[in-house]
Amino acid sequence: MAEGVGKASHDGAGHRARLRQKLAISGGEALHDHELIEYLLALAIPRRDTKPLAKALLREFGGIGGLVTAEWDAIGRVPGMGDTSIAAIKIVQATMLRMLRNTVAERPVLGSWQALLDYLRADMAWLGIERVRVLHLNSRNMLIRDETMSEGSVDEAAIYTREVIRRAMDLGSAALILVHNHPSGSVDPSRQDIDITRQIAEAGKRLGITVHDHVIIGAQGHSSMRALGLL
Repeated sequence: MAEGVGKASHDGAGHRARLRQKLAISGGEALHDHELIEYLLALAIPRRDTKPLAKALLREFGGIGGLVTAEWDAIGRVPGMGDTSIAAIKIVQATMLRMLRNTVAERPVLGSWQALLDYLRADMAWLGIERVRVLHLNSRNMLIRDETMSEGSVDEAAIYTREVIRRAMDLGSAALILVHNHPSGSVDPSRQDIDITRQIAEAGKRLGITVHDHVIIGAQGHSSMRALGLL
């Protein structure tokens, strides 16, 4: 069924009013995951019962995290989803990431570590491919640039010491935090992860650039090579 096409009248109006009242009185915590998505979709396609579609989306992507971080085209392959409803999902992600990123950018990263982890997890934990990014910090450990260095397959993305250090020099970075995700969900560092991190740290040290950490993000949480004693 195409987006916005359905019965001229359905019995969802009263149900939506009850959801709205629950939200107004008790907040978002009072709503189930499918009710959050259902109400969001109702704003985009108001003449349709969106509960079945909300449940189908959550099944397809494994929950809210997987849904809001899914690629536009992937969401569009779910029957009933069109550009307007996809945009409603993606604007939630964009707003959430903007809010979290602004929190990270406002104060020294090392002093707001949990805020950084919240931001990275929201952005990367449910990605279907591996992505490597580098956070560049100034001498006060304030974020000056957050860059994606590479993207790869479901289990590998390349990162090269020379490219990371050259970019740090171009930006005048005083310190770096390396980040990548594991689409498998596991956050255990591989031997390759450990080796490349140590190579970058050693190259940076010779130039006065500190590698504070290498953080691995996954659906099961995160790991820190610094905390694990690997850096």
